[in-house]
Amino acid sequence: MSAAKSHPLTTPDARRIWLRAQRLDTATPFGEGPKAVADAVAHLGYVQIDTIHVVERSHHHILYTRIPNYRRADLRQAQSIDKTVFEYWTHALSYVAARDLRFFLPAMKLHRREGHKWFSSVKPEDTRKVMRLIRQGGALTIRDIDDDVLTEKEHLWASRKPSKRALQLAFYSGALTISERNGMLKTYELIERHFGWDKPPKPATATEATAYLLDRGLRSQGVVSLDSICHLDAPSKPAVRRLIEARVRRGELLPVALEGAGKQEHWAAPETLESSGEDSLDLVHILSPFDPLVIQRKRTHLFFDYEHRFEAYVPKEKRQLGYFALPVLVGCDIVAALDLKTDRANRKLLLQKWNWVGGGKAAKGDARRELKRRIEEELHRFERFQLAE
Repeated sequence: MSAAKSHPLTTPDARRIWLRAQRLDTATPFGEGPKAVADAVAHLGYVQIDTIHVVERSHHHILYTRIPNYRRADLRQAQSIDKTVFEYWTHALSYVAARDLRFFLPAMKLHRREGHKWFSSVKPEDTRKVMRLIRQGGALTIRDIDDDVLTEKEHLWASRKPSKRALQLAFYSGALTISERNGMLKTYELIERHFGWDKPPKPATATEATAYLLDRGLRSQGVVSLDSICHLDAPSKPAVRRLIEARVRRGELLPVALEGAGKQEHWAAPETLESSGEDSLDLVHILSPFDPLVIQRKRTHLFFDYEHRFEAYVPKEKRQLGYFALPVLVGCDIVAALDLKTDRANRKLLLQKWNWVGGGKAAKGDARRELKRRIEEELHRFERFQLAE
């Protein structure tokens, strides 16, 4: 795996590969409807859920970016009726393909055995209470439980209801799953009843789980590094590295010398590198800051020379891009970052601040005007999505 054997890769080619892997270079890569949602989640590996609602929440936004005719009801059907996606923790709470559930069973088993650091204050009687209510009365939300003795909040976002923490612990332990979500209100159900299991699927072995992480990265990123495969998951790195080295020896992966990456190692499949120079559609996408193309900030900076700043929790006077800036991708370049807010009462999308970045900043005259026209066209479509349903 010496540098001499590495395949040199320019930044523009690396971008094209990543955009193709993310399906951002094709107009309708997954079609439409609930099946498109299931296919998109399965391909990407996960779609991050976030509570921030300045514009539409990240899970809907990420799916809309890849499914132009996306409707929120499609995700609801995929989760609650077709049961092709479920919620669990990846690097954050996310939608994951139901076919991949077995790779998350070991984590659930670990939490059953050892508890969860976030929910160490949950009392066994609180867990027994919520499990009994659901077993006997069916799926419920925290609002259905009104007889809790309220406690002091453990932190700013905590609930005063002990039952809420008990529900969350049972979720991470795999006893319950989220069968439905309305906004951020979750409905909890017994996992086996939701999926209709006679017996649960067999948990993935450690070897299978490592291969799952590597394959997920290769499929959704094209060119991978240990950091990109194991985002916020350092304990998985040694096993993933061993698997990468084995695949390199078999010729299934090639080391990549990525322009500007310095000593950081990257790898890709030979067939991925063969198609790196192919042209893609010159599309415009307004991205969520939680989009897989943006969430790994150092990788985004390396590939796009764009340093995203998430400034929702930064004092107003210190913000550079704005409270909730959304990167704008035009073709293979991030050219702007727009601070947007949906005014739901007056039914319009508010543009708080327009920042030109990268190629957008460099563009002058007619080129800049044409870029602005194309972005504004996409903003109108984005506004319709914000205000739909």
